[in-house]
Amino acid sequence: MEKNSSKNSNLSNLIAYLAIPLSLAICFVLFEFVLGSPSNFIENNPANNPLPGNYLGIIYKGGYVVPILMGTVLIALVFCVERFLSISRSQGKRSAEQFLGDIRNLVAQGNLDQAIKACQEQKGSLGNVIHAGLVTYQQMSKDTALDKEQKLAAIQKSIEETTSLEMPMLSKNLSIISTIASTATLIGLFGTVLGMIKAFAAMATAGAPDAVALANGISEALINTALGIGGSAIAIIMYNFFTTKIDAITYGIDEAGYSIVQSFSAKH
Repeated sequence: MEKNSSKNSNLSNLIAYLAIPLSLAICFVLFEFVLGSPSNFIENNPANNPLPGNYLGIIYKGGYVVPILMGTVLIALVFCVERFLSISRSQGKRSAEQFLGDIRNLVAQGNLDQAIKACQEQKGSLGNVIHAGLVTYQQMSKDTALDKEQKLAAIQKSIEETTSLEMPMLSKNLSIISTIASTATLIGLFGTVLGMIKAFAAMATAGAPDAVALANGISEALINTALGIGGSAIAIIMYNFFTTKIDAITYGIDEAGYSIVQSFSAKH
């Protein structure tokens, strides 16, 4: 079980190291060669205005903050998928409620071997923690050198130590999602301000007010705001979703640990 946790940790680290630079690189390539394709602009010249209704060209005109924002959205999506798969694996094969119900019944019946086997089949963080507690439970049942309080403390310690090893794996990389949630909007506003500065600077240079140029400049600037808000919204929603899932798993572990300790206390 420790080997599986180590493999999951290494995979998570690899994704974290590669996802950010690769996502940014992909988005810069898309920005330059897809959004900035000459076919999206008047007279096939990216320096000109986009063709009417050509949204790829309009997004390109948002400036070089756009690929950064696209990168943050892609990074958020990559880590959301990674966390979803990781947390799904941590729950194990069956639902937590069904698994914990079976474990409580088996422990109450004194069938520890079957309960341990069920944990091995369940796998995941939940199965690992309960497995550690049950193995210690079984060892303490046969130990005659320790008194009851020492045995209860040993079982509790085993559960707590395994929990402390498993919990960081559940919350790993959530800090990246939360960072994107708080910074994507700010990056979008930064791009908007730069776009507005360019728009008004161009009007000042041209002299007479140009309503079309001003409208294009504002729409281009607001693209950054839209991308920033969109990326931030995705990150916030998914961060709250994952923290809720982790809280449910943590509660299940605490409940199962308490049941194991109480069962041992009642029988010994």
